[in-house]
Amino acid sequence: MSGKVNGDSGLEISHARVLLDAKIGDITFLDNAKHASRLESTHASAAVVPPNTPRAGMTTIEVADPLPAFTAIVQHFQAKAAARPTGIHPRALVDASAVIGAEPSIAGTAVIDENAIIGARCKLGPGVVVGKNCKLGDDVTLHANVVLYDDTVLGDRVSIHANAAIGADGFGYRFQQGRHVKVLQLGNVVIGNDVEIGAGATIDRATFGSTRIGDGTKIDNLVQIGHNCQIGKHNILAGQVGIGGSCTTGSYVMMGGQAGVKDHINIGDRVMLGAKTGVIHDIPAGKGMFLYPAFEERDAARLIACLKRLPQMRRDLLRVLKELGLAEAEEPNSASRAA
Repeated sequence: MSGKVNGDSGLEISHARVLLDAKIGDITFLDNAKHASRLESTHASAAVVPPNTPRAGMTTIEVADPLPAFTAIVQHFQAKAAARPTGIHPRALVDASAVIGAEPSIAGTAVIDENAIIGARCKLGPGVVVGKNCKLGDDVTLHANVVLYDDTVLGDRVSIHANAAIGADGFGYRFQQGRHVKVLQLGNVVIGNDVEIGAGATIDRATFGSTRIGDGTKIDNLVQIGHNCQIGKHNILAGQVGIGGSCTTGSYVMMGGQAGVKDHINIGDRVMLGAKTGVIHDIPAGKGMFLYPAFEERDAARLIACLKRLPQMRRDLLRVLKELGLAEAEEPNSASRAA
């Protein structure tokens, strides 16, 4: 990775910090040239910036993509060596039938149950539970207290953060003779390659087949995915998204925080759901949806504009009704509000 230096190329830098925290002798970064004015208020001596960003009196390094460039600089200052495999901790409970790949790092109090298969270079933190017949690909990382229920399958380079639960029973009940009777959940969860799952996220096992998460999908903290779902490739699901059972999504779907999808919904490729959007009908490919129930972007904008005008529209309506002799002179409770 290389860049163009503007200013003192021999400047000595002691630390890398973000704009607000940077001090004299530090290097910082600016991700977007439209925020160039922020460089004027920082105390940093240098900055990594996009091409053609004004210098604001400091030394700059112009790169095509400042974020990974600055990340590399931070890593250089932190000087973190690549973690070496730690092997299997003596306090880890590994069943004799489990198969462990090369160069493992398995912490104490981790549990690996019967017939589990762990790929090469996997890292399992303290308190991790890998159930019976689970299969993990290579270079999988399970942070503290992750639970994989029986029969869960993970692809290569999957990362699951603390306290996530993969493969718990789906929420299925039948109402019989005055009570809710549990529907047995006999399937599993299959997760593709290069998937990242956030802390506290939950993905339920299928009733019979497999709940699936496609390659490259990124799932934020506290996301719930119901049983039988088929989540496509390279989806982005932000915090507190909830997806009901038996839903499908295409590739490159994005869901904002707290978006909700009812059960048995089909969502096409490259659909974008704004934060808090509620989906109760299928959505074809390429749509941007907002509000509850979900409206297409243009219609949602019109609805919001109308909502802002409702108080004035109400006042105008009351005035017209008064002039027609069809309403009282004052709005209900207006005197108490004035008081």
